[in-house]
Amino acid sequence: MPIPEDVTGDEIDKDVRQELQSLPKTLAEDVARNLVMVARLLDEDPEGAYGYSRVALRLASRVAAVREAAGFAAYATQKYGEALAEFRAAKRMTGNIDLWPVMADCERGLGRPEKALDMAGAPEVHKLDKAGQVEMRLVTAGARRDLGQLDAAIVTLQSPELAANSVQPWTARLRYAYADALLAAGRENEAREWFAKAVEADRDGSTDASDRLAELDGVEFVDALAEDENEDHENEDHETGVVPASASPEPAEGERDTHERDEIVDDEIVVDEDDKDEDDKD
Repeated sequence: MPIPEDVTGDEIDKDVRQELQSLPKTLAEDVARNLVMVARLLDEDPEGAYGYSRVALRLASRVAAVREAAGFAAYATQKYGEALAEFRAAKRMTGNIDLWPVMADCERGLGRPEKALDMAGAPEVHKLDKAGQVEMRLVTAGARRDLGQLDAAIVTLQSPELAANSVQPWTARLRYAYADALLAAGRENEAREWFAKAVEADRDGSTDASDRLAELDGVEFVDALAEDENEDHENEDHETGVVPASASPEPAEGERDTHERDEIVDDEIVVDEDDKDEDDKD
């Protein structure tokens, strides 16, 4: 797959660069450039990111960072079985448990919420940092909802992190998940309150909390650009005297018959004149 010339491979994290040092220099550079493309495209073009991850995987399948990148690319394209296999491989190589929450979420994606709940109770969870534990809580609540256990999902999300006033990287998503669970349980007023709190914390637009809040408030967004374009077209038609086909009056039945007769008569007159010329020649 083509890679832009401005991508050198030096853009990758230094820890990943150290992992690639076990490869020959040219190969390491090729793998690094493909990993940069995976990172660049993961959010906006998951399929493209997946393609680059497969190239990196063919080049260096024994590098943990490559397996992890391939896992996230597969996860982004909802290839959950493939993603889970790559995450497991990366975990075996490094012994790192940071991928535990996303591995549990892959189990959900594969239709196995009970397995995700089993992972939520595993000893590995206690080894996660704060961000990882919040992520695991989100996955657990999702698994509860998969099983139709809405009240349990709500209780799962009720935590010190949810109640905290300080805004952390996970705050918007945690508040959003809580609001969504409340709404699913029919608790609309509480859901509106927490969607509003999610909007306050969502500084980088990682959720659509503002849209959900507007929907609850009955606000409809109008595409101003589309309206301006329609107005411009109408003004152009007016200025040029053009009447849209849809606005053209349909002739009355009697008028339609008259027009048709006139056309027929005109044709007959032309034919008669031609015949007259032929008679004159004879």
